[in-house]
Amino acid sequence: MLLHMTIPLVLLHVPLPAWAQSPGLTVRDGVLLKAGRPYRGIGVNYFDAFFRHLLKPEDTSYDEGFGALAEAGIPFARLIGGGFWPIEQKLYQDDPDEFFRRFDDVVASAERHGIGLIPSLFWNTATVPDLVGEPVSEWGNPESKTHAYMRQYVRDVVTRYADSPAIWGWEFGNEFNLGANLPNAAEHRPPVWPTLLTATSRSEKDEWTYETIRTAFAAFSAEVRKYDPDRVISTGDSAPRACAWHNWKEKTWTSDTPEQFAEMLTADNPDPVSVVSIHAYEDGAPVIRAANEIASRLGKPLFVGEFGAPGSREQSEAGFTELLTAIEEAQVPLAAVWVYDHGEQDAFSLTATNERAYQLQALSEANARLRARLEKGAATP
Repeated sequence: MLLHMTIPLVLLHVPLPAWAQSPGLTVRDGVLLKAGRPYRGIGVNYFDAFFRHLLKPEDTSYDEGFGALAEAGIPFARLIGGGFWPIEQKLYQDDPDEFFRRFDDVVASAERHGIGLIPSLFWNTATVPDLVGEPVSEWGNPESKTHAYMRQYVRDVVTRYADSPAIWGWEFGNEFNLGANLPNAAEHRPPVWPTLLTATSRSEKDEWTYETIRTAFAAFSAEVRKYDPDRVISTGDSAPRACAWHNWKEKTWTSDTPEQFAEMLTADNPDPVSVVSIHAYEDGAPVIRAANEIASRLGKPLFVGEFGAPGSREQSEAGFTELLTAIEEAQVPLAAVWVYDHGEQDAFSLTATNERAYQLQALSEANARLRARLEKGAATP
């Protein structure tokens, strides 16, 4: 008899590591993963899915929107995770229970429809500094009220939704890098609009540098990691300006070399940021390819957080197709088209029924191809 050779099946079960059980996207050894398996996907920016419900609680159009995205096979949406102007974010301070009731509604809807979310928590550069009475440059000071607000908001949001399968990742803001170290920075200070609770005036302290934003990115990421050890973290940046290095070092508009582009992209995505973020529009295909190579060398998946082309189908299809093709051919792990159902940007807005609906169909077909390739790769010994 061989009873001593019998091993209970329960002992053969090896539990998955915690990161492989994460409900969101994770990164291991430079590879983007979902549920522990390699993942690639193309979603949309649904900028105001939460924002419109935040401003008008009776507006629940996000639910219909998520349903349409699910039907089209769109896996996830990037969205603003709060108010754009200070007055729109103030509900979080005045009545946090109501603020989060509205946020909960949107997250629960995404869960029902199987849509992933990547909320960008500090979209507008000046909103938090304005709320706490500091200039924008305080994003570079970890001891500032701006950072204290950031830490509290991160704690409240991340801990609340840490177990939600709808949350795929976390993002800091939107394109902070494009305003850094501009030679004409005084002309690009944040607007003054006191009725929206902005500062009543601006100064050179409301200009910001690469050092400022890199400090903020690293601090934000470290704070997220206190409460969520696994999900991806993005800066929300665009690709570096064509003259970013020279803006920074020389205050000139001289074009950067490929090596300088790589230096800027690397430094703008500091650890523990786990993906490299760019946005790409007109003539952006070469930038996508170059950024993907740099990200691969860094061991961080590329996230093309925005891409798109404006206008009617006749005006936009060639540019859109060029960008989508570059994303597929470069095997970019994650990308999101700009923008789904955004009435304030008619030139870019796409829905299942407007003249730009062809883009949803193209994304649906691209995602099907990506899934097939991944499944084929998983089946290959």
